[in-house]
Amino acid sequence: MRVVLLLALVLAPVAHASEPLSDTNLANVKLAVDAKGEALITYTRANGQLRRVLVWGAVNALPPSQTTPQVHFQFDYSGGWKTYHRHYWTTFADVCRPYSGPPLVDLVVACTAPDGTNWAIQSWQRSLPLLGFAPWNAAQSAYEFEVSHWSGDLPQLTVAQHYTYNASAVGLFGQLTYRGQPVYGFRATATGNPYDRYSRNVYIDTHDSAYGAGWARESGILLHAPNGTFCHGFVPQHPFPGYPSQTMRPPAPGDEYRATVEGPGVTPVVQWEADAIPVVAVDSPDEQGTQERAAALWSQFMTQDMKCAPEAA
Repeated sequence: MRVVLLLALVLAPVAHASEPLSDTNLANVKLAVDAKGEALITYTRANGQLRRVLVWGAVNALPPSQTTPQVHFQFDYSGGWKTYHRHYWTTFADVCRPYSGPPLVDLVVACTAPDGTNWAIQSWQRSLPLLGFAPWNAAQSAYEFEVSHWSGDLPQLTVAQHYTYNASAVGLFGQLTYRGQPVYGFRATATGNPYDRYSRNVYIDTHDSAYGAGWARESGILLHAPNGTFCHGFVPQHPFPGYPSQTMRPPAPGDEYRATVEGPGVTPVVQWEADAIPVVAVDSPDEQGTQERAAALWSQFMTQDMKCAPEAA
């Protein structure tokens, strides 16, 4: 039996480029954009309080660099009072048009500015515990709200399924790129929590698995340099320190998988989802084709990823 230790990404703060709004579990979220390229976000907090947030200062993303900081937003949680020393929201003129950009996952609201750039707010549960554990505190189940501002195409998340560890397990591997450049960072903890604005984690969910009915969070993996790659095998796992149980978790392949990742810089959250390949490899033309396509993708962008080398086959 092969056992693999995952990285406990949910136990420490994560650095964001397009950091989520500081509040979670929001209601009545509204987005306005003025001619200066500022966004005014209005929402109701979980405690019922109305809040206005002014956001500005970034678009798209830069390729990985150890000398040039990644783009990031400025936030004014007073709705512009701290920045302009007046009730700025009362004269904020919204010029944003109906959204005309590409489809977005977990979309709350979006619009397209007169300059052709897009603004969006997406909401998802990034901090769920791994290995199918149910949340045991409010922060783990909270819905975060991600703000993005970009032009052109979305980041590209490529994911493949294959049989790994000598065909004893099902696995996923993939790559995140933006405008043809791989996405990865330079500083993270030993457990894979990013400490810089370039780093990104991919979150893998499994559906109708050994964890139970519906979707469950299986893993969170730091993208690897130099090609923005990751890999994961559905094999037995030891729970992490601090989890409610230390009993070995079973392999949890499901009937569907999805992978979700925050885009680089201030680009949107993107997601891959697909039906699962059979848990047991069968010598059929369809499965041979699946493995051949996976092998071709592995040769295309995974060969430099030494961390994933044991999962190559």
